[in-house]
Amino acid sequence: MRFFLGIKLGGLQQKIFNLMLIFIIALIGVYVTVSVALQNDLSKIVQNTSEKQQESIAAVSERTMKTAVTASMTKTTALQAYIADDLFSDVRTDVLTLRSFANELFVHADAFTAHAYYPPDKANDGVPSVQMQHEAGVDPSESEALGLVANMSEIMLSMFENSRQLSSCFVATPDGCILFADDRAGAYIAEDGSVYDFEVRSRPWYKQAAEAGELIFTGVESDAFTDIAGIVCAAPVYKDGQLAAVVGADIFLSAISDYVKTTANYGGFVCVINENGQVLFSPNTEGTFKPELSAVAPDLRKSENAALGQFITESLNGATDVQTITVDGAEYYLTGSPMPTVGWAVVSAIDKSVTDQPTAQMLKSYGDINKNALTSYQNGAKRATRIVIIATVLILLLAITGALFVASRIVRPIEYMTKRINALSGNDSVFEMEKIYKTNDEIEVLAESFAALSGKTREYIGQITEITAEKERIGTELALATRIQADMLPNIYPAFPERTEFDVYASMDPAKEVGGDFYDFFLIDDDHLCMIMADVSGKGVPAALFMMASKIILSNNAMTGKSPAEILTDTNAAICSNNREQMFVTVWLGILEISTGKLTAANAGHEYPVIMQAGGKFGLLKDKHGFVIGGMEGVKYKEYEVQLQPGSKLFLYTDGVPEATNAENEFFGTERMLDALNESVNAPPEEMLRNMRRAVDDFVKEAEQFDDLTMLGLEYKGGAQ
Repeated sequence: MRFFLGIKLGGLQQKIFNLMLIFIIALIGVYVTVSVALQNDLSKIVQNTSEKQQESIAAVSERTMKTAVTASMTKTTALQAYIADDLFSDVRTDVLTLRSFANELFVHADAFTAHAYYPPDKANDGVPSVQMQHEAGVDPSESEALGLVANMSEIMLSMFENSRQLSSCFVATPDGCILFADDRAGAYIAEDGSVYDFEVRSRPWYKQAAEAGELIFTGVESDAFTDIAGIVCAAPVYKDGQLAAVVGADIFLSAISDYVKTTANYGGFVCVINENGQVLFSPNTEGTFKPELSAVAPDLRKSENAALGQFITESLNGATDVQTITVDGAEYYLTGSPMPTVGWAVVSAIDKSVTDQPTAQMLKSYGDINKNALTSYQNGAKRATRIVIIATVLILLLAITGALFVASRIVRPIEYMTKRINALSGNDSVFEMEKIYKTNDEIEVLAESFAALSGKTREYIGQITEITAEKERIGTELALATRIQADMLPNIYPAFPERTEFDVYASMDPAKEVGGDFYDFFLIDDDHLCMIMADVSGKGVPAALFMMASKIILSNNAMTGKSPAEILTDTNAAICSNNREQMFVTVWLGILEISTGKLTAANAGHEYPVIMQAGGKFGLLKDKHGFVIGGMEGVKYKEYEVQLQPGSKLFLYTDGVPEATNAENEFFGTERMLDALNESVNAPPEEMLRNMRRAVDDFVKEAEQFDDLTMLGLEYKGGAQ
């Protein structure tokens, strides 16, 4: 046998040396490969995380901005509409006051003398005064009503002086005369000093009030003398069924127009829409929201932009939530609020791109920060790689030296240890320390570990044997409990082969070995069938025990001849008297009078029953729920009656049916449940339940059953046949 560097060539020492050297080289190779791969993966993770964070920041920022915009725009728009509408409401009140005063004048005309009236006087320009005008060819001295209505001069003057909204108030007579209060006397006098004629009966407010026969608001019109845009509120006055006068008030809309123009800032603006869907006031000079004359202005309710048309219609009818709508190629946040008095609406708009600017800037700054951080990380990773390579070379050299030393040191005790371990058998399964292993190094530790492990292994084998036996015992007991629970429920079908008036079938599939759901049906006497469907809180053995107790108490109370409400009330009292674990059970209990088909039932917090009357379809019977059994003492339950006709069917179930969940965490739901029942309305109870179970299984597929699945079906065939 030859030696090289103290190693026996071809011997165990060489093999150990070769093995350790190969292992170290392989380990270093794996380490380097994994390090490089991890660095690449980490770079990708950093980049992907940055992208996801940017997406998250954008989403959160957009939601936050939209929430803020929604709160601000909704309140601001509603307030603006309220303030504007309040102005028109005050004017409406003033006009109604004038009409009331005029009515009194005409009713008691004999009690009043003609009051003086005067044409416009240029000296009164800028001074509130009452003036008279008339149509061309009309002699005011021949007017029968002008002197009478002139008695309203003081009230009109007072109304004008005390109102900040009115530009004038007036009363016009059917013979072409008008008496009005304002402070613009100079506007009605020509350069030659003559007073302009005023075509009273041709004005839109006069025609609309006379035709409508009630108070009206005109559209926006230009003043006959000043060309200022305004709106008129007018109301007719009648005497003996004939038009006696038209009273009214003007409102110049300059203030609203000026205010609307000031709202155009930071990508937002406010506009006013009239009852015809036309833009009345807006700061925009072009585009959809540009204000135009009513004769040519488009009706936005009929816009080709369906979303905008729907929004304008909703705004005129009531306050809207903030909506995102594309208008003129840009996305806007829009909200509207109506002005009920005149039928207009105030619309607020904010350019979405403006609200998105902070988010875009924040994402850009965040991207720059991440880019710099990634560059710093990559530079650091390169330096770390160089250090790792140097360290790897040093480790390799040290490893070769160490391998030479270890190979010569561990051969003998390891060979002996190997023989000793190979000699272990079932009757001698303990590895014991010996003198040869006392090397004061890892070999000694390894030997001690083998010795300790050997002792623990023997101990664990004993424990595992005991645990296995205990598990088999518990499994046997649970299997027995499952059979006992199943045997406690009616499970022999047909249940009443001698009874032809009805057919009943039920099933229960517990989520665990034993469950908390239960059903029951039994004859109280020859003419009364009791049916119970219940769901105990919780799962497993505790729920099963509580289920047994609840079933027995319900059955015993039912057999005494009590009504459903009394049965539930007495059962609740019995369970609440000793319910330290605070468990509860939902119960639906019904008693069918077999001869008549009358079903009397009560519900203690259970699912709605499903009923199909003869010739119809299955549907939920949304009965009134009482509190759950065992939840609170002193609860009184109410009952109700349902008349079943021959051919009617009843389906009872626990929440395990509608709440059956598939792999996508979707519920089976009551709609699918009703669809499954209505696919075969003529199916007998047993087939009805099998069809339902098949529908549930097709829905959940391979998903785990989390809740008990309990169902009961009844077909009422009629009285004794």
